[in-house]
Order: sequence, then C-alpha cells, then structure tokens
Amino acid sequence: MTASSELRPAQSVGPELAIRQAKIACPELNRFLYTAVGGAWYWIDRLAWTYPQWQDYLNRPELETWIGYVEGNPAGYFELERQPEENVEIAYFGLLPQFIGKGFGGRLLTRAIARAWEGNARRVWVHTCTLDGPTALPNYLARGFRIYREETTETELPERKPGPWLGSDPPPTSSWPPLP
Repeated sequence: MTASSELRPAQSVGPELAIRQAKIACPELNRFLYTAVGGAWYWIDRLAWTYPQWQDYLNRPELETWIGYVEGNPAGYFELERQPEENVEIAYFGLLPQFIGKGFGGRLLTRAIARAWEGNARRVWVHTCTLDGPTALPNYLARGFRIYREETTETELPERKPGPWLGSDPPPTSSWPPLP
C-alpha cells in the first residue's frame, strides 16, 4: 500500500473490539500472542528464542505491539515495525482461534494500517504465506493491499502444529463456544 487513501476500512459490527498499545516491552506477552495466534499456522520461527532474544527484539523504538480485546480477553494482535526509507511493515498480525470468522480481523487490520500511516510512512506492507490462515490474504486485499510479489519456497515443518502449548494442536475454530 503506497498511500493512506488506499485503506478500505472494515465495517464495525458485532461486539466491541478495544485496541490498545502494549507500551512496556514484555517478552512473556509477545510470546503468548505469537504462539496463541500462530500455533495453528506453523509459526515456529520464534519458538526457540531465548528471553534475551525476545527482549532485544521488543526493546527497539521502531517496534510497536497492539492488542485487540473483546470483553477483556485478548482477541488478536499486530506488530508494526518502522523500517528505513519510511516503510512500515505489519510484521505480525492475527487472531486467537476463538475470534476468527467474527469480523474482528478486518477491524484489527484497519487499525494496524491506520496506525502505520500515522507515522508519515511512504509505504505500508505485509508479508503473508500459505501457512497463514485462509482468510489472511482476502482480508489484506479487502483493506486495500495489492500483491507486490509472489515467491515459491519449500519449508520443512514439524509433524504437528505447535499450538499454543507444547504438543497440542489447538481445537478447530468451529468447536469454540460462540461469543456473546
């Protein structure tokens, strides 16, 4: 996305989504969000990080973490990383399984993009892949992103999805109780 005018905001329907910045670098929080959101999609790159590695990553002025809450529960998050040449990457974005398919993703992504543009960015971008949820790319496109490049790479994956806890696949989204 190369202009803030390209953002197509999602409609605000359903329960309220409160979005707040996590202003204190907290490795425990970011690791929880990373595993809870990405465990079903083979997000494994950061699983071996040590506490100091998480601290180093989070204690950078160019990185922001934002969390979406529904009725006091974390529902999803995004990380924004300001980069050289006035680029902003949505470095991580996603919802916890219970909140997928309920309209929160579009609203959270709208806020992520709007926040990225607040810093006078020249370009806002996101990197996705086939290991992200099936609604990730449609959500990015619906908000105004354009596909810039497509690549094919092969990655060795563990036998089981890591889930939010060791050795446990998260339950399918449809088995979660409905939201009020």
